[in-house]
Amino acid sequence: MEITKTSIEGLLILTPKVHTDPRGYFFENFRKNHFEELGIDIDFVQENESMSQERTIRGLHLQAPPHAQDKLIRVIKGSILDIAVDIRSESPTYGQHVAITLSEDNKTSFLVPRGFAHGFYCLENDTIVNYKCSDYYNQESEMGLFWNDPKMGIEWPILDPIVSEKDKHQPRLQDFKSPF
Repeated sequence: MEITKTSIEGLLILTPKVHTDPRGYFFENFRKNHFEELGIDIDFVQENESMSQERTIRGLHLQAPPHAQDKLIRVIKGSILDIAVDIRSESPTYGQHVAITLSEDNKTSFLVPRGFAHGFYCLENDTIVNYKCSDYYNQESEMGLFWNDPKMGIEWPILDPIVSEKDKHQPRLQDFKSPF
């Protein structure tokens, strides 16, 4: 597995070595000792899956401490534009983001640690996203940012996406009180 650091400290791109033959393919999606070699100690305790239609934006979501979550995201079917926004108040990259395309074809995973808001845009119908979490979902800890806040500079590939009512009313970055 190849692990690539991004322009923002903590965000990692994981590209597996895919073995193919006439039967199909095989790859290791997650291997704890690779993380440990980088000094990352994460214990994933929950795994989630969503299916969304093209033009859907989910996010930007996070959980506040003490239930903050590290997430390891990958696409099982279809493709997404995956976004992570740095909300660590003392970070030199606060408010900046990294965008990466995850797809069933590239089999790439994205590690989004606690201290980041996360969301994605579905590029295809019936896209299935799977992600591991390092803490259990806790409704009282749930937070978010407005997906289209111009201060974050996210270049979404659409002007009129399908967005939940909750996500339409999240705070903008300047009104957001970071718990990190």
